[in-house]
Amino acid sequence: MEIVSGDFDPGLLPPGLLEGYLKSVQGQVDQIGGLADQLVAHGDDAEVLNALRREAHKIRGSAGSYGFADATDVAAEIEELAKAWLAGQGVAGERGTAARVLVARLRAAFGPLPAATALPDVFIVEDDTALIELFEYGLASRGYTSRVLRNGRDALEALRALVTGDAHPLLLLDVDLPGLDGYSLFHMLQRDRPGVFRVVFLTVHGGEDEQLRALEAGATDYLVKPVSLRVALEKIRRWVGR
Repeated sequence: MEIVSGDFDPGLLPPGLLEGYLKSVQGQVDQIGGLADQLVAHGDDAEVLNALRREAHKIRGSAGSYGFADATDVAAEIEELAKAWLAGQGVAGERGTAARVLVARLRAAFGPLPAATALPDVFIVEDDTALIELFEYGLASRGYTSRVLRNGRDALEALRALVTGDAHPLLLLDVDLPGLDGYSLFHMLQRDRPGVFRVVFLTVHGGEDEQLRALEAGATDYLVKPVSLRVALEKIRRWVGR
């Protein structure tokens, strides 16, 4: 098989594709940065190390195709280092600092990235398409922005890495999510990012014990399905503050 190589030619890419990639990869780099931050406190967390390996692998496989060969090399370093840490090599207390250095190099390899997208007003963490569409319609009609996360495991990774500044994003969090249930996701966020998110549970289980369980755990509120959109939007107005 002949191996084709040579200098990258951006003219080969359709208009807008490179810009779209840079916006997308910024989110990936931010996620890796968030994982590096977690390693400062939890250097031996296998789940975080695996996530670091996976996200670095994605950039390793794509950056060179868009002309960022140096970014591919740094992503490869991160991936291989994560593999070594998973195998028990290195000092757990030094992993976060080392990962942060590599993340800084990774950002530099891409050059100036587009400005970060503003946080949405509401994250809808739900896998029911009909309910997602109802909330998206209602939120948009009141001038809110939203983002949908359909899988518990993916939502946890995205929210752990989310750059929030001083904001406290509102999560409409389904209890019965695929990949990772809502309560487990909630408790992990409380452990890793205490006080960052305001969480409102969504569930068909509306019993008193279930609601007390959520509120005593620290949730902001509880919405029982089937949800009244009018009531939900009025509550969201109070939760979001406008």
